[in-house]
This record gives sequence, C-alpha cells and structure tokens, in this order.
Amino acid sequence: MKFNIGDTTIYFPYPYVYPEQYEYMKELKHALESHGHGIIEMPTGTGKTVTILSFIMSYQISQPDVGKLIYCTRTVGEMTKVMAELERVVAYRNKCLEEDNVDISKAKQGVIAVGLTTRRNLCLHPDVSMADSREEADSMCRSLTASWARSAAIERSDGSGVCEYYEGYRNEGSDAVLPPGFYDIDRLMEFGKQRKWCPYYTARHALNFANVVVYNYQYLLDPKIAGLISNQLARESIVVFDEAHNIDNVCIDALSVNLRKDTLGKCNGNLTTLSNKISDYKARDAARLREEYERLVRGISTTLVEQRTEQAMGESGVSELLGAPVLPQDIVEETVPGNIRRAEHFVSFLRRIVEYLREKMTIQHVFQENPKLFLNQMQNTLMTDAKSLRFCSERLKSLVTTLEVENLAEMTPLQLVSDFATLLGTYGRSDNFAIIFEPTDHSGIPDPLLQLACLDASLGIKPVFARFQTVILTSGTISPLNLYSKILGFSPIVARSLSMSMERKCICPMIVSRGPDQVSMTSKFISRDDLSVVRNYGNLVIELATHVPDGMVVFFTSYVYMELMISYWDEMNVINRILDKKLVFIETPDITESSLALDNYRRACDCGRGAVFLCVARGKVAEGIDFDGHYGRAVVVIGVPFQYTESRVLRARLEYMRLALQIKESDYLSFDAMRQASQCIGRVIRSKSDYGIMVLADKRFVRNEKRGKLPPWILDCLEDAHVDMDTDEAVGTARRFLKDLAQPMQKSTALGIALLTGREVAELESGKSLPKLSLNELRKVTTGAFVE
Repeated sequence: MKFNIGDTTIYFPYPYVYPEQYEYMKELKHALESHGHGIIEMPTGTGKTVTILSFIMSYQISQPDVGKLIYCTRTVGEMTKVMAELERVVAYRNKCLEEDNVDISKAKQGVIAVGLTTRRNLCLHPDVSMADSREEADSMCRSLTASWARSAAIERSDGSGVCEYYEGYRNEGSDAVLPPGFYDIDRLMEFGKQRKWCPYYTARHALNFANVVVYNYQYLLDPKIAGLISNQLARESIVVFDEAHNIDNVCIDALSVNLRKDTLGKCNGNLTTLSNKISDYKARDAARLREEYERLVRGISTTLVEQRTEQAMGESGVSELLGAPVLPQDIVEETVPGNIRRAEHFVSFLRRIVEYLREKMTIQHVFQENPKLFLNQMQNTLMTDAKSLRFCSERLKSLVTTLEVENLAEMTPLQLVSDFATLLGTYGRSDNFAIIFEPTDHSGIPDPLLQLACLDASLGIKPVFARFQTVILTSGTISPLNLYSKILGFSPIVARSLSMSMERKCICPMIVSRGPDQVSMTSKFISRDDLSVVRNYGNLVIELATHVPDGMVVFFTSYVYMELMISYWDEMNVINRILDKKLVFIETPDITESSLALDNYRRACDCGRGAVFLCVARGKVAEGIDFDGHYGRAVVVIGVPFQYTESRVLRARLEYMRLALQIKESDYLSFDAMRQASQCIGRVIRSKSDYGIMVLADKRFVRNEKRGKLPPWILDCLEDAHVDMDTDEAVGTARRFLKDLAQPMQKSTALGIALLTGREVAELESGKSLPKLSLNELRKVTTGAFVE
C-alpha cells in the first residue's frame, strides 16, 4: 500500500499497516528532519523491521541527500531476516515508482545492500572456513593474505601459500562496484564463487558505496573494530540499533579488559617469540627494524606500515590489525615515546609490565582500587609515564607488522596486556573505570582475575552519537526510556514507547505469586532450598503443561538455579509427571547442545507430541530465538532475573551510577531484571495473528517497582485480577484464554482498529483519531487466528 506522512510518500509492501507502525514512522520522520537521535520502543511482533526499512527507503526518494542506512543487529540470523525484508520493501517501492512514472536516479532504484559478518562466516578457503574459532580463522587468513606472505608466494611461483579468492579480489574486485542486489551471507558466498573473489573483502569494500549496510553492533561500538571497518562511513548516514535493550552492556564490554594468571603466563611465550624474531631480523634484515625506528621518530602513524608494503606491490593497502581499544577522540596524535621506539626496548617494556601484573596477582585477598592509584603505583614501580602505556597497543601493532608475525591468534594474550596498559594510560585519571582483583572464582577455586572495568556505558556509544547526525535505538523492551537514555548519556529528540493496537487480546500476562497451598513463590536465595517453593513451581509447570497445547518455554534466572530446580524436581517426580504430558528439553552453556535441543523441541511441537523447553534468562535462547505460533503458546519466567549481585564489577558500576548519574542501585537492578524478564516473555508473541500466555512466577513481580518497569504494551494487557494469582487461578485463566483464542477470526473485525488502509491513514494525517477497545471490550471478542 501507499500512503503519505507529511510530504513523504511511504511505500509499504503489505496491504495494511498497523497503527503503531504508522506512529513509529512519524517519530522516525521527526528524528531525521531534526538531525537528532531517538529511542523508540515498539511491541514485539508488530513489524518493527519492515517499518524502519519501508520508511527510510521511501524517505531516501523524497530526500536524495540522505545518506546510507546502517542497520545494526545482534546475530547472523537477524541480519538474514533484515536483508530478506529489505528486498521485499525495495521491490515493492520500485514497482510503485515504475507504475507512477516517477523520475528518480538509477542509484536510488538499484539498491546495493551488503551484510557483513566475520571472516569465518564469509570464507571460501577450505582450511580457513573450518577454523575452530574466529581468532584462529583471522590468523589463518592473515597468513595467506598478508603482503609478505604473498610476496614469498610470488617468489616461489608454485601458487602455494596464497588464497585464490583473495588474489581474485585483489586483481579484479578491489576497484569494482558490485551490481545492484541484496548480498546476505549466502549470496555473498555464491557471488564469490562465481567471480573467484573473497566474499569477506568484497563485502568490506562494498561498505563504501552500498546504500544499506547490515552488520553487528561491534562494528560501530568496539573502537578496536570500528576503526578498522567503519571509519569511512559518512556523517549523513542513518544508524539504527535494533534490539538495543542491551547496548549498555555491549559498550561496557568493549572498553573492559580481563586478565587471568594463565594469560600472563602465555605472554612470556609471546615475548620470547618476538625477541627471537627481532634477533633474526637484526642478523638478516636490520634495515627493516631501522626503517620502523625512523618512522616512529618522525611520528608517522603505525597504520601506514602495511599500507606502504601493499602500495609497493602496486595495490591499495589496508591494515588488517585491530586498532587501539580507545575512543577516537582519545587517540594520541603524538610521536611514540623514545623508550619504546626500538623493538628490543619495547619488548623489554612489555616484559616489565607483565611481571608487575603477575606480582599484583599473587595477592591472596580481593582488592578494588581507583585507577589513579593503580596507575601511580605502576608508574613509580616501572619508572615510566602514562604516555608510554597509552602507546602500547599501537606500538605492538607496528611491531608484529614489521616482524611479519602471521599467527596473531597466539599473540592474543600479549594483545590483552597491551590493551590493558593502553586503557589504563588513557583513562587512568578518570572515574569511569575501576581496577578489581579477585583471587578466586565464585565457588572459591583459585583463579586469579585482574579486571580493568569500564563503569560508564556512555563512553562507548558517545562517539557514535557525535559522528552520525541521526542514531535510532529501538527494541520491544527498553522501558523506562528516561532511565535508559540517562545510562547512555544522551538527550533524544524522540523518546516514545508505543502500545499495541488490538481488536483482540492476543497476549495474556499473569503474575503468579502463590501456589495452591498459598505459600509464596520466589527465587530468593534464602528460599531456593524451601521444598514448598520448589514443589509449587513444579506444580505450576505441570498444570500448564497439561492444558497448554504444543510448545511451552520455561526460563530460570541462571544455570545454577535451573540445575538446582531440576535436581529437586527429579527427586519429587515432577520431571516424570511433565514427561507424561510433553517432552522436556534443556538449554546448556554449550551452543551445539542447545541448538540440537532446540531443533528437537521444534520437531516435537510439529509432530503434535508437545514439548517444554527449560532455558535461562540472559542465555542464547532468551535473546535470539523466536517461539512463534505453536512453538510457544506459553512462557513462564521462574524468579526475577537479577544480575549476580555479589559481582564486584556490578557493585562498582552501581556505585558509579549512584554518584555520577544519581541512579539508585535498586532502580537500576529492577530495570535490568525487568528488561530481561520482558525479553523472555516477549518470545511468545511474534505477530498480531499469534497469541500466547505470559507468566511471571515470583511474588516480587507484584510490587509496582518491578511491575511498573514492564513495557507499556504488556502492562496494557495486564488486568488487575491477574496481578496476584495462585496456581489454580492462573491455570483456569489460561484455559479460558486458549479456548477463546483458538477460534477463527475474520480479518474484517480488525480493520480500522488494528489494521489500517490507505484511506484511514489519510484520515489520521488530517487529525482524526482511531477507535480503541478497552480491556472489557477486548474480553468480549472471541477471536483466533486471522482468516482471509
């Protein structure tokens, strides 16, 4: 359908649009025209992706000066879905433009959309593609594509030691422009096979001229990767972070470094390797080391080392080493200090740092220090200054390039130490970081861990807000918006949480606080061994499994708690009683095992046997898996999924937010727990034709401080009678809900309420409001799946 929002014609590839989609587009338009940032919450299953893509691809027609769309996702699966939806949107848009004889540039019609992921996922080389880890794949790729490796292969003249796909890209593809198309992983791989071009480097090259770029958050938020991948993107680009409810944690992780005792042990091996290579080069190619020294004296950027080597071979060079782990505005534009210019002096300097950190990690008690104190002690002991520490990452990058180190995976421990030193030297005078040492793990087993922890999430995303004129954060679970924007340190032009328009009540949220014996249910630590609580939770799952058809998903607060509950349930015969009704599958920390369990869970639902999937909040299933249709007719969250509150890093972050942001500890912990709970229960509804039951099973959910932080679209459906229920009441409500929702429904009943035609959108544009059914009216509507 086509409709107008202001002066912009929207090309929407479906016959109807939801009212919340229309409202979302209006907010997007406001943000783009104001050249500001926005944070928008939109209900799960209401077409957020197609809304964003339809509006922006239409807006680019009316506003040709608008830059490319940079769409950031979490997973490869989400990237594939975005590319498929984009192809549908652009095909419909271009069809309408042709019918209307609209004169637009060829560039706007011939959209080039590129999805970028890791080398291992985009590799055609038989050995590299089978690497066990991303780091190993990167290292193997470098051994085949580095300039010196290719020079040696040319001298051998036998073709060994090079990648034919990389050579094909260098010979033909590095200056080529991809034909219009939508290049997800499969299409990039197919295109690479046809042209004999490396898909990974082809995708990276295409970022410069593509109309739409789809990739992971890390390519913009992690300074080590962003400087390598995203440094050429224009300010006019539109950045969208989808599923942005955990971006604060992504930013924190990108600027934090953890060092373990075995990491420092491996560093000695790395330093020995570098020392041996330096000795070897002094004996056979001292000029190379001397050239590096002179370059550092002149203050030439280390990123030019590999580029010059490539240019000497007649090709355009690009550094393949990760950059410094500091933000762009904090990169030091100075010459490298004299005490680390010579290769052997720098290796000696790193060795002293490693020994100092090793000595620190022999302490047998926990300590937390201000980075200022730790930095001063380190400077006094090593007789150095912060400037030398700041240059460690860049200096190591220069050295491994000069020494032609191929196996970068083996150098990861030394890179971590260099990153630690660089971050400490750069931010050691600020209050945004903390130094925390723990000699044992949570179970008391000796495992020394030294952490340089970033406490301020705004540090990581601030450069993105400063660099691009419009950044949109969106998700179905980021309430309350004002708290989230405060944590990320920005003032959005647009901040709105949209409700779900319904002609029927397609979700049934309930808070179950008591069992049939009226004993309160809670996952509090002091109640975890209470057999009455364990039994009540088991009875809740049994009763729901008896009456809920097909699939049911149960989330626990942690793997430890899930294992404890399963062991108790096994002793109480709860597991066997569940198995009488449905099959049981369990998520584990192992990705392969969990994927297999998920596949078998879906097969059990498809064949009619039904299944219960036991999962963990904050796990893989909670974040990236959809249980649409019969795969998830009910979701149960057992307990409030708080973070591990004994974590010293979390305590330090809470203290920082209390002092710097005036955010109470209880407010943040509740906010974080409720966004995780919302993510879990949101798995049950993936479209308006879907329906399901949401059960929050813990007495603490009844409190307004927890319940009030649920997204508005869930709160709108949470009836007062469903706030403090026991098991019997919840099961009765679930039976009635499922009976009603299983009935067929005519789509005509949704028109004008949950589905809008072009005429109704025009009426909204003119100021007319839509009718909205109350909960009482929704209860009177017996509905089910859409019938055409």
